[in-house]
Amino acid sequence: MTAGAFERLVKRASTGGPEVSDACGLCALPLGDDHKHILDERSGEPLCACRACALLFERDGAGKGHYRLVPGRRIRLDGVRAADLGVPVGLAFFVVEPDGAVTARYPSPAGATAWTVDPGAWTAATRDCATLASMRPASEALLVNTTGDADEQWLVPIDDCYRLVGAIRLAWTGLTGGHRVRAEIEAFFDGLTETEED
Repeated sequence: MTAGAFERLVKRASTGGPEVSDACGLCALPLGDDHKHILDERSGEPLCACRACALLFERDGAGKGHYRLVPGRRIRLDGVRAADLGVPVGLAFFVVEPDGAVTARYPSPAGATAWTVDPGAWTAATRDCATLASMRPASEALLVNTTGDADEQWLVPIDDCYRLVGAIRLAWTGLTGGHRVRAEIEAFFDGLTETEED
């Protein structure tokens, strides 16, 4: 995903209201709050999708390198430490890009700062965690939180990461974020529940 595409998505998530689009990005059918997302792999942006359009992309490869269904699984992991991946902060998420590189991002008041993860460190992490090795490129992320007393690692849909970054941007005050940011992060992780494919 390009930096510009990511920032546009975070800006949308930062509004605090409903999504900008209330129609399917493929067929323009009106949508409710509970809908799926399709990742446009060429632009790096997710599109809202009605149930019928989402069904078209349930099989891997159905989008022929253009569209990919954003999966709905959320799995709590163990033993994956951000420090082992070269990340010096307590809250970050990791995405395998379509070219195989792994990008780490951490939320900030200006959006998400990004850098490339050392390939050897990522290989070691996936060798020790089979679920992490199954992470789908561009549409899922490893989300790690070791802020305060937290010690959480999750495999989540990429749109969860957009929501978290948007919530942090909206709540941030002062130099360190303030109490509201910590409360938002805590509420976000409290709201995560394990789900397999839906």
